[in-house]
Amino acid sequence: MLLSVDWDAFSATRELVFDAPIWGTSDREADRLKVWRERLRKRGGTDWSSLEHDFPLYPTWRALEQYAGVPTWVALSHAEAWSWLECFEPQDVLNIDSHHDLTSFSGDGTRVRPGNWAGLALAAGRITRYTCQYPAWHATLPVAEGYDLERTRLEVAALLAPELMPRVRLLRAGRDPRWPGRHRLNGILLVQSPAWTSPAHDPAFEELRHVLQAQVMTPPLVRVR
Repeated sequence: MLLSVDWDAFSATRELVFDAPIWGTSDREADRLKVWRERLRKRGGTDWSSLEHDFPLYPTWRALEQYAGVPTWVALSHAEAWSWLECFEPQDVLNIDSHHDLTSFSGDGTRVRPGNWAGLALAAGRITRYTCQYPAWHATLPVAEGYDLERTRLEVAALLAPELMPRVRLLRAGRDPRWPGRHRLNGILLVQSPAWTSPAHDPAFEELRHVLQAQVMTPPLVRVR
């Protein structure tokens, strides 16, 4: 089994924060830093810690430290996911994420992008079975994909080839997530997704990637005020 971890499963948002990226955002250079500076300005803050009330970091990320020693790669986004998959024989993938990454609602659906890498990899036989596990905090956020799993599954089924759906699972973690045993994992991909994750949490991300001794595919950002 392979484990993909998007930092946006832990670097989160609270309900009714209407300038949160979970309502919809692009992944451009400006979205990774400039837009976060604008969010800070709106809150009258002088450093990134002023974002913490609306954009908390959930401590469940600490559970990933148990995988120290498992081969790990780190990337800025899931744009590197196919290059990571090419390091392995086709096998099951568990993706801990705030987005299913199975299909995109716009643009060229045949081009590999962070929003559709998993669906295209399923179709190409690079993934045998795919599970997206949404974080527990999605249960309190109606706008989140993981709030209504049946609704999300219907949205995916309308765009993904029918023969692929039996190989897809959409789950939401409980308050005490069950993590796969390290003996089951052949590799880990750790993704920062800075357009969706608070700069206040960059130091924790850096700490995690060093604990996991992650090989760098694309350098993550350490954003300064």
